[in-house]
Amino acid sequence: LAIEDPKIAFAYLRPSCVLLTKEPTAAIVEALSGHLRSVSDGALQQLQDYVLFPLRFVLKTPGSKWEGLVQAVLEVMTYVLENTCVQSWDSLQDLFSELCLCLCSPKDPGKPATTSEELKLAVLRCLDALLHSPSMLPGLGAAVSGVQTASLKCLLSLFQQCNCEEEHVEPRQDERYLLGRTLATFLPGISRAQSLVISGDVRQGHAVTVKAMRVWYKVVGLVMADEQLQKTDNDVAAGDLGRVEELVVKSTPSWCKATSQWLALVLPKIISCTSSHLHWRVRLELVNLSHFLLSQCSQFVGECVGPLLEALVGAINDEEPEVKRRCNAALDEVAQKGQTNGGQDFTDVLSENLHSLVSSLPRLMRTSDDQHKLFVLNVFLGYLKILGPKVDAVLTSAVHLERISKALMQVMELDVTDVKIIEEKTLTSSTNLGPDMHQIPSQRKYFLYFTDDKIFSALRKICRMLGCYGNLYLLVDRFMELYKESSVYRKQAALVLNELIVGAAGIGVETDTSRIDCSRANHSRTSQEDLKSSIMSIIEEYISLSNWHLPTVSEALEGKLESTTSLVSNNPERNCLQLLPASKSPTLHQLSSNIWQICIQLDGIGGFALALGTDFCLVLMMTLYPVLEKARDESLLVSKAAFSTMCDLCKACNYSSPKELVIKNSDYLLNDVSLNLARPNVPPPTSASDEDMDGPAEKKALPLHIQIAKDVMERCIHLLSDPNLGIRLKVLDILELCVCVLCEQEDELLPMVHRCWPALLHRLTNDDPLAVLCVLGESCGDFLRTRVSKEVLPRLTSSLMKQAEVSARSEPVYTHTLAYKLQLAVLQGLGPLCVKLHLMEADLDRVIDTCLQCLSCRQPIKLQEACLSVFRSLMDLDCDLCWFSLNELCCPVTYEPPHPHLLPVTLTGSVTPTNQFTDNILTLLQEFEEDAT
Repeated sequence: LAIEDPKIAFAYLRPSCVLLTKEPTAAIVEALSGHLRSVSDGALQQLQDYVLFPLRFVLKTPGSKWEGLVQAVLEVMTYVLENTCVQSWDSLQDLFSELCLCLCSPKDPGKPATTSEELKLAVLRCLDALLHSPSMLPGLGAAVSGVQTASLKCLLSLFQQCNCEEEHVEPRQDERYLLGRTLATFLPGISRAQSLVISGDVRQGHAVTVKAMRVWYKVVGLVMADEQLQKTDNDVAAGDLGRVEELVVKSTPSWCKATSQWLALVLPKIISCTSSHLHWRVRLELVNLSHFLLSQCSQFVGECVGPLLEALVGAINDEEPEVKRRCNAALDEVAQKGQTNGGQDFTDVLSENLHSLVSSLPRLMRTSDDQHKLFVLNVFLGYLKILGPKVDAVLTSAVHLERISKALMQVMELDVTDVKIIEEKTLTSSTNLGPDMHQIPSQRKYFLYFTDDKIFSALRKICRMLGCYGNLYLLVDRFMELYKESSVYRKQAALVLNELIVGAAGIGVETDTSRIDCSRANHSRTSQEDLKSSIMSIIEEYISLSNWHLPTVSEALEGKLESTTSLVSNNPERNCLQLLPASKSPTLHQLSSNIWQICIQLDGIGGFALALGTDFCLVLMMTLYPVLEKARDESLLVSKAAFSTMCDLCKACNYSSPKELVIKNSDYLLNDVSLNLARPNVPPPTSASDEDMDGPAEKKALPLHIQIAKDVMERCIHLLSDPNLGIRLKVLDILELCVCVLCEQEDELLPMVHRCWPALLHRLTNDDPLAVLCVLGESCGDFLRTRVSKEVLPRLTSSLMKQAEVSARSEPVYTHTLAYKLQLAVLQGLGPLCVKLHLMEADLDRVIDTCLQCLSCRQPIKLQEACLSVFRSLMDLDCDLCWFSLNELCCPVTYEPPHPHLLPVTLTGSVTPTNQFTDNILTLLQEFEEDAT
């Protein structure tokens, strides 16, 4: 049983306490710890000072102490402080100072001690126990560093903001004011320190990030809360602080404004680091941060309303239910209180934020990683959810509608460079159309600016939300306008139109009837007649001759290729194929684009059927024959999409199978078949097909040699990734020749350079594309200079630097390796490339620093010669920079000033002894002098 009588407890503990002051050892501390656990908390409270004295004595004893002893003392002190209450302010102040000194260097108290993490953690636990024990008064600064999580928890306790399960004494209103007034002095340091932790390495763990976020916004809340800023320094007496009063910040309007502006710079950084964090607790804490600042610090928030609302809105679609629930509650409260900038209407703020987000959406989708892209799209979707029916009012603004539509067109651009789908042909055997025919899964789509399927799913939800709450006629007219405007937008516009109709039918739309407008409970407000009318107009455009009868198989690759091949085989003098001009034979990418367009339009018809349900039976008259026609298309992808659409038609119109669908609607089909048999020789107009592929213009025919070079270059690009090295090198030779031909017409050359650039860049460190780059530099130097500077030179110089270390210590056999040949080829081409592109300043510095390593006499002879040639080329660009860089390594001449009053010029190389670079540098400097004279 625990000892209740303080006198007996004193007699029990006294021997250990006395012995500890005389002979401080870990064993005696352990003995005292065991004795303390036999004493009740009540008795220990009365003996608190007596028990703490020998422990504090050990800590204050000068000289070095064994860490194990100090840690044991701290653990005993922690036990005492956890089970008792410090009732004297002086005692608390002394204990706090002594514990903080344990974290400081004995020789320099301003720097942290070089102690173990275990000891730092023990100190912080003891501090935490101390700060939980008394009724704290403000007056302490921040002086804690060390183990991150414990440090942050200790700071929260110091600021009276700890949220642990232990009992806390809540500060009174005047005490909160004094605490905020005191912390204002330390706000810049605390804010900066916490923002660094928040944006730190993810390996620190989510718990550290969460604690740092909580410290940041709790301190900001104490200092910048509305009620805090409304008070004056005369409202609450702070007592006589002496000279310390000079350090206390006065909360003047100018200070508040300056501090708000400074914190407004920190806040976006915190949001960007945490909004798409992988751990849901960090995202939850961001919701808490945003809600706290919007509700408690509206005067401080000011221009930060936008980012804070964006952070909240982005979490409304979070995959973690707890984050979503907390976000919904926070948004409800913010909407009700109208926490906005200058009393602005909540809807107006959301509309402006939406406009700003949409304006930057294409850039964010090009430059961000997939995780951040998904967050941005969730923010977009969140705005639409919150606005609800008020989306209609936003879309009536021509500026908003233009930005949203163009942003979706750019973001949803498909990647049609994969030509494998053209090779996949439909099997000639008949397909079972019976009841056991299963729904064919949709082919995955590939996009230019993202790869994650979650991003496409978010885009589909956005389009459906627009269809659900927007004016359907307005939206359909806008995206049909883009569909007709250019083939560049056609596939994206069709994707958006398909989802708009599905959303207008209320399919796949997540709604929340609790926020802003109860009329949202009705889901889509589009009537069935309006929906049907819009669907009819879209389908008419989809199945028109110019958009439906697109070539999916190249005649040049099928029939004409055979005749051309036979022609070549019969004439041995001809060793090349005659390629047809692109105006007559579509390129592989154009065929791929056509296939995807037809598939998207087929998917749309299936979605329209599901949206209308049985009402779609009246539309079967105009859609069934075109869909069946595509079911037998030579392209496997188109055929599969058509069969999938037939399954959707069956489901919408209550047919048990595609077979029943065909039989029951045979009258429609017979009519279409009769009409087509009556004009069997009328093909789809080629002008419309050409417009689809080449754009709406009567283009001027290109010279035959230009067209051939362009077609050859187009067909060679995908071969740059061939696993066979010989093929890759041959393709590089062909590309070099094509560029020489296309130099005559820059308008044709630059788009082709843009097309082949990613493939060339990928081959840079594996093969030798420098010859091609040099030829390109002659023709399109300005066009390439920035790309080479940002993407080529860093890779080249890094590769050369690493390889120079290998070749400098290599054996003679190294000159027979592929790595040596590549290294030599890069050095031989680097000088001409720099000259052709007129590289200057930082780019030349990078090249010179790299090539200096290859001037070593330890390098193979040919590498030294190639490196000398690089410097000879660079001297044509900037001879002064080359001369100075060489003299910094080896300066053979002492330069005397022309006048005694001038100081002598001493270059670094003049005091450097002869080394491995000397011979080659002297050669170059001698050539330089000869050229100069």
